[in-house]
Amino acid sequence: MLYTEFLQLWASSVQKVDAQDWQGCVSTLEQITEPTARTLFNMASAYLALGRPDQALNLALVKDEHLAVGFFQRSTVMMLLDRLEEALSDCIWAQKHMRENPVIDYKQLGLRFKLHIWQVLYNAAAVYTRMGRWDQAQKVLESVSREKTVGIGLNIETAIDHIKVVLAPMLVPEGVVFRPNKREVNQLKERDFLGKAKVQLTLKYTNKK
Repeated sequence: MLYTEFLQLWASSVQKVDAQDWQGCVSTLEQITEPTARTLFNMASAYLALGRPDQALNLALVKDEHLAVGFFQRSTVMMLLDRLEEALSDCIWAQKHMRENPVIDYKQLGLRFKLHIWQVLYNAAAVYTRMGRWDQAQKVLESVSREKTVGIGLNIETAIDHIKVVLAPMLVPEGVVFRPNKREVNQLKERDFLGKAKVQLTLKYTNKK
């Protein structure tokens, strides 16, 4: 597949995400013959939005086994499918692939999302609550609270106080997907426009003869 064709399909699928046309997004991405880790992550996100977590299961990690945000996202999918041991394993792998960084900003790769270590740990705690391992869940949450990690967007103390309640897992927000480089997409549009304009001019010139 030519890169221009790949780029057109990727850009089109993102437009469908923005329109919340999740099935349209999946259908468009399925036309890509050589998918990348980013387009597969997007397909997984679309399946989650469609309420089909089983379809999303391994897509995010098929092409990149070191994508921390992929493991983070899959940990939630595993929880939704009640595959708790695997969910916990994904939390561990997500933490490992963060390589001791407190946060990874995926903006340069086209994903408007920052993955914080506290989010990964919180999901691990959520798994433990589903297992009924309340003490372990509390220890994980307390470790997050002690670190006072920058970027915490919830009240950890409140979560600890309600530790006997099963915690809802966190995931990349709906509609937040990997987007192609805007400059490349604009260049593609310009190229298409110039190509069409050239054809139209040729037709006009031919008709005048």
